[in-house]
Formats: sequence, structure tokens, C-alpha cells
Amino acid sequence: MGPGDLAQVLRPLKDLFRSEDFPQLLVGLGRADDAAVYRLDDQRALIQTVDFFPPVVDDPYTYGAIAAANALSDIYAMGGEVLFALNVAAFPKWLGREVIGEILRGGAEKVREAGGAIAGGHTIDDEEPKFGMCVTGIVHPDRILTKGGARPGDALVLTKPLGVGLITTVLKAGAAEPAYVEEAVASMLRLNRAASQAAQAAGVHAATDITGFSLLGHGVEMAELSGAQLRFELARLPLLPGAREYAEEWLFPAGSNNNQDYFGDRVVFASHITDEERLMLFTPETSGGLLVAVSPARLEALLEECRRRDQPAWVIGEVVAGAGVAVG
Repeated sequence: MGPGDLAQVLRPLKDLFRSEDFPQLLVGLGRADDAAVYRLDDQRALIQTVDFFPPVVDDPYTYGAIAAANALSDIYAMGGEVLFALNVAAFPKWLGREVIGEILRGGAEKVREAGGAIAGGHTIDDEEPKFGMCVTGIVHPDRILTKGGARPGDALVLTKPLGVGLITTVLKAGAAEPAYVEEAVASMLRLNRAASQAAQAAGVHAATDITGFSLLGHGVEMAELSGAQLRFELARLPLLPGAREYAEEWLFPAGSNNNQDYFGDRVVFASHITDEERLMLFTPETSGGLLVAVSPARLEALLEECRRRDQPAWVIGEVVAGAGVAVG
């Protein structure tokens, strides 16, 4: 569902569950964050999230692992660690059991890599395969990372390159370069755990993961919740091999236009940025990296924590006074 439709259907729910009626629900429907957070006591808060989608690659095991990494990512975007997950799956009756088994194995091994366990799940029959997870994590209530803490003067750091949405769209059409697919798959399979741990160790102000709403969509959400403007430098944005090539050929998924339609009036582009570059930054990502806002005084500490964990990181802009997102 596109961001505009989603906002409309969720509006009545927000009136039903007011924050003052649920004081232990620290993060819920009241603001557009990456996962729900519920305080258990002064030392522990549970993080809850769910995500699933149709195949983005052909190999069943890889598909399962990517879907798991994407679902786990919201736990890391909130600064937590994974406890356990439940499988959420829809499979056609004609799909072989061996194929289904490989999808589930790929997801399970990715959860194990995260230090969590698969505790069950639910499946239904459907004509199109869909797989993902409902994930439970844990975080200290005083160390929750949210989208709303960015401050003017902060540096903006991204921990994965962009372009997965473009490459997987071309892959579905059977026209993607194998080398480009290999790089995109490696990026999607990488957990955001190390990036989250580095962010916690460095003491960043805000974080989100870049997924279906794109860099600019999630950037708009961070800007609005922080009461500031995010400024990205196009030349500093890391791109997967093939992403710019496919953008120049206008091989965009439908989600790019949906994101642009909903978030576009809150984004300002420099005049030299082309139409395809603009739409590229509105393109959905699958299992994308973390976008974090960190004070200049803690920037080098964050980059060092990333290096220590063999975690790539790129400084892509800054937070300033104002509203929305600017790209220069």
C-alpha cells in the first residue's frame, strides 16, 4: 500500500488508541516510526514489528533470508536486539514443499545470525508467494532510537548504498546484469545489527531504516518528527552498481511514483538534479541501511565504531533549521 493510502486508512485507528490511555506504549500509531515499543519496566522495553512481501529474487533460500533481514531491520532501527520471530507466509498450493522449506530455512538462518530464534508462525494459501516475519526485540527504555531526535548541526550518515529497488525491478523483467544482482543481493542480506550497535555506542540522536518509502520518504518523516530540515548531497550518496544506469533508462517500479506523489511537495531539489535522479531517490528499497543523525562531536566516534565492526558508512548530508528535505 502506498504511503498516502496507508495514512488515510490508519487515521481512524489513531483516534481509538490515544497515547494518554496507554502510557507504557512508548512508540505507537501516534507517530510514523519504524516499530512499536512497549515499556515493561525501568530496564526493559519490547519492540514489535512485522513485514512481508513477494519474492524479489529467484532463489528460494535467498528470498527467505532477504525477507528476514528486512523484517529484522526495524528492530535495529529502534536501537534494539532481536529476541524471537514468527514466520508470516502465504504460499500457492502448487509450490513444492522443498521450495517452501528453503524459503523458511533462509529466514531461520538469518534470524539465528541475529541471535534470535524462530518461535512459530502462520501460513495461508495464496496464488502469489509472500513471506516475512513478526519480530520481537528488546531495548532499554532510555536508549530507544527514533526518527524524531535529529537536531540542527547533526551529520547524516547512511550505512548501505541505494538502488536495490531499481535492480530488483529489472531482475523481475529478466534483464538485470548478474553482477549488479549479486551486489544488490549482498546488500539486502546484510543485517543492520552492526550499524545499530555502532549507533548506540556512539550515541546518535535519531535513526530510521531506508525501506519502502525510499530515502526521501523516510527522510521527510525524520525531518517532520524532528522539527528540522534534512539536507542531502547527491554527489555523496552511495549507489549500487547499475542503479544509475537503470534510472537513466527509466526502469522504475511503481512505488517510486507513489512515494513522489505523497512526499514530493516536502522535498526541494537543486536545479542541476535531473528528473531521473529525483525519481531514483524516491524509489523503494528492500532491506536498506540505517540513516542516522549524529552530532558533529560524535561523528568520528560513530565512523570509528562502524570501522571496528566492518560496517560501511557514508556521510551524506546534514540537519539544519527548517522543514522537509533538500537535495543539492
